[in-house]
Amino acid sequence: MEFELEKSTDEAILQIVDLLREKQYVRAREILLDFNTVDIAEILEELIADLGIEKGIVIFRTLPKDVAVDVFSYLDSEEQLDIINGMTDKELHYIIDELAFDDMIDVLEELPANIVDKILEKSTKEERKLINTFLNYPENSAGSLMTPEYISLNTDMTVGDALAHIKEEGMDSETVYTCYVKDKGRKLFGIVSLRTLVISDDDIPLQDIMHTDFVAVNVFDDQENVSNIFKRYGFIAMPVVDKENRLVGIITVDDILEIIEEEVTEDFQKMAGLTASTEEYLDTSVFRHVRNRFPWLLFLMVSSMVTGLIISRFEVLLADVIVLVSYMPMLMGTGGNSGSQSATLIIRGMAVGDIELRDAPLVLWKEARISFTIGLALSILNFAKILLLDGQSVLVGLTVCCSMLIVVTLAKIIGGLLPMLAKKLSIDPALMASPMIASMTDMLSVITYFSLATLILGL
Repeated sequence: MEFELEKSTDEAILQIVDLLREKQYVRAREILLDFNTVDIAEILEELIADLGIEKGIVIFRTLPKDVAVDVFSYLDSEEQLDIINGMTDKELHYIIDELAFDDMIDVLEELPANIVDKILEKSTKEERKLINTFLNYPENSAGSLMTPEYISLNTDMTVGDALAHIKEEGMDSETVYTCYVKDKGRKLFGIVSLRTLVISDDDIPLQDIMHTDFVAVNVFDDQENVSNIFKRYGFIAMPVVDKENRLVGIITVDDILEIIEEEVTEDFQKMAGLTASTEEYLDTSVFRHVRNRFPWLLFLMVSSMVTGLIISRFEVLLADVIVLVSYMPMLMGTGGNSGSQSATLIIRGMAVGDIELRDAPLVLWKEARISFTIGLALSILNFAKILLLDGQSVLVGLTVCCSMLIVVTLAKIIGGLLPMLAKKLSIDPALMASPMIASMTDMLSVITYFSLATLILGL
């Protein structure tokens, strides 16, 4: 089904391109309207890339107003800005007014200050105050994600009053499935589901059926913490309160899905030794790519220089037993891979809430047993290979295999505990992934290897 949808979308793009070149805009519009607004936004982005923003604006203007608003909310910020620059003031204000409040804030955050000022000038005093309040919340905070479009009920209402209020205000709300009960001071008093309201008698007071053991987040909570709470409880919406426990907005699951994608992308970038960036690959300039990658590569290169200095201190040993050099890549690679395995599992465990900082002793004990077992198995296999296939002496075999056992054990313990230490120090654990672990285990492998060679071989 997914393949068929992609295929039909590609066919539609080809048809619309031909129609636009022939200036058959009405026919192109009809083809577009056969698709969902999400698909229309994707098709429109492809058309802009193929034909230019001018044609994109023309076809966008042919869409019905309600469809155009929905499509606009799904476009990338770059396409949104290009379309805004080609709009009249009247068209712009219609789009901004009709967007869901949280989508409008997202758009305004990406716009140049002069355009935002122009929009605010023609807004009402109440709208300006509300918009400025939301724009002033810290980036990546719960306040920057929330919307004020929710069903607000009073503590003195009955079920019948609540249902009448929902019918009146429901179309302008982000969701009607969860309603929020406030007292006269706007403090959040409880929550009640639409299901509960529908099956209850009209004369029952809300205070008798609402839940007061709700979960809420503060406006200044980090968005990653908010997403973790959503994942933990399976919410579709969550209230956002200020320090006085006054309800100021709600966050819905569609916003959290975007945050989860951003956080996962950021973690992958950090785990690969990149500076985190939310820009798409092809939209990012060469200089920006260089700036994102160079610092980490420089740091890792300096780390490798340290490893090289350690090796140079054992030149005499290497000259006497030159065969030791051939086993260094295997030892260093196995150490790095072992540490990366543990680090990846622990980082993932912390990200989904399976592992907490208090679990460090349990992680240490488990990784010690796992690493010793794996290290012993690898060492036995290597010892047989070194003696039977490589034809080396028992002492060389002992040197390599004892080093393997120690390096794998220590690498896995370090890989397991280092991300937890990073979190304890308020550093992103994702930084302690493959590149960082590999650099540390390289130095550890070399020191262990040559120290044991000196001890066992007596050089």
